[in-house]
Amino acid sequence: MSDTLDTPQGRQLAYHKTEGQGPCVIFCGGLKSDMEGTKAVYLENWARARGQAYLRFDYSGHGESSEQFTDGCIGDWHEDTLAAVDALTQGPIVVVGSSMGGWQALLLARERPERIAGMVGIAAAPDFTEDGYWAEFSDEQKRALQEVGHVELPSDYMEPYIITKRMIEDGRKQLVLRDKLELPFPVRLLQGTDDTAVPVATAVRLLEHAEGPDMRLTVVKDADHSFSDKRCLGLIEAAIENILKNGG
Repeated sequence: MSDTLDTPQGRQLAYHKTEGQGPCVIFCGGLKSDMEGTKAVYLENWARARGQAYLRFDYSGHGESSEQFTDGCIGDWHEDTLAAVDALTQGPIVVVGSSMGGWQALLLARERPERIAGMVGIAAAPDFTEDGYWAEFSDEQKRALQEVGHVELPSDYMEPYIITKRMIEDGRKQLVLRDKLELPFPVRLLQGTDDTAVPVATAVRLLEHAEGPDMRLTVVKDADHSFSDKRCLGLIEAAIENILKNGG
């Protein structure tokens, strides 16, 4: 049974918190993913086994949390992430962000740099509303966004994504690859070559753009966007443990 958190914006977030030693490891999931996903649950079991504090949660409009997905946007989910971090954790944290969660981790780093002891990005997708969706929309899709207020995009994993005008417009306020991005803590980026949602070029762009004393990118041949098979889960675990050993 999940616990719930009321956010300052009046949304209710479902979460699972594992008590243990710090730093608390926080999992930020991807777009339309939830805290029952393979990676989120695997890391909870890993944390319990080593007595590590751990938090997984659902953004609003995701999983067991309140609101509808189509009403949300990157900025709302950033507020949700801040609310979860501020209310449910204390002291240093290690943030693990998958896909859109990687963007959320970077927004968190910009807002709460003093709290972060390290970061792991798994197929991190910063700025994807602008550089992915908007950049690839046809003129017809851009017109539909203005006139209808949304477009439908096919998904490899579930029913079509409904991408709203609000998500695109809000995304422009949350971009992290245009201005200086300081990550003054260990950062481990993981990326698969068979990822059809986030290209390797995005991971390289993030690595080159961000400034930090200890940043590494691991590119895994044949790994897909889910990054959830046994080999990939082991790499995520190793990346977190490396951060905990090297200053986390």
